[in-house]
Amino acid sequence: MQDKNTRKRSRKVLGAIIVVVFCLLAAIYVVVEKSGKWLVVNDEFEHATWAVILDGQSANMERNDYVADLKAQGKVDSVLILGRRVYRDKSNVDFYAEDFMRLGKFNPATIFLVRHDDPSTLSEACTIIPWLKKHKADTVLLVTAAPATRRAKRIFETLSGDSPVYVTADIGYKQQYIADAWIFNRESRKSWLREWFAYAHSFFDLMGTHPFTEADSTYFSKIRSIAEEEKDEPVIDLFNLQKSEEKPEKELPRDTVAVPAPAGDSAQATSSSQANTNNLK
Repeated sequence: MQDKNTRKRSRKVLGAIIVVVFCLLAAIYVVVEKSGKWLVVNDEFEHATWAVILDGQSANMERNDYVADLKAQGKVDSVLILGRRVYRDKSNVDFYAEDFMRLGKFNPATIFLVRHDDPSTLSEACTIIPWLKKHKADTVLLVTAAPATRRAKRIFETLSGDSPVYVTADIGYKQQYIADAWIFNRESRKSWLREWFAYAHSFFDLMGTHPFTEADSTYFSKIRSIAEEEKDEPVIDLFNLQKSEEKPEKELPRDTVAVPAPAGDSAQATSSSQANTNNLK
């Protein structure tokens, strides 16, 4: 009897171990397969009045490429480019804007620059949300890293209230994050871990906050379009200026060219006229 009871207990323990292992494997599968994709929010949209390029893109300027393509297609009306200060009087936005304007013939009055010292997405949201409300933004496309889309969207929606409406997109830049196979790529693993911690911490950051209004910002004067900046500080193209100076002067028709008299002939003519005058005297 004791042997039978011992066998039954062993079978129960073995069955419990198998169930636990199965549940553990299922949980690992969910974490590996689903958690990487869950961070990415890829909304479908037909048109956005504003596209906001948050700071932090790589040297390949992948966010610039994505928004420039949308603007060329007419899916975006205006663009807001954000950049942190990296030198005493230089900001990332200076480089971003220069690159963006090379990607197409865009109206500089529709490209706005935001120079800031904000260390986080939350700080960037606090900077531009009142400005967007003042300008009656309707639909705003947030352009950021793919694993940060869910967190960024939640931050902006929480601090904005009912308006504007925010959409996010996966710009398809696989060098930084691969949602389907993040566990097999070192940079993707770092992004996955960092974004999950940041997303969890955002709940603490937003605790007790209230939506902004357009009266909550004094930052308006520092958000200007490229056209406004060029008007105040015109950009001189030294290369074209030098080329224009090197162009030879146009030759006049032969019958209109004034041929100056040689210096020796003019001197002789002057001396002879003076001699004639003296003789008359």
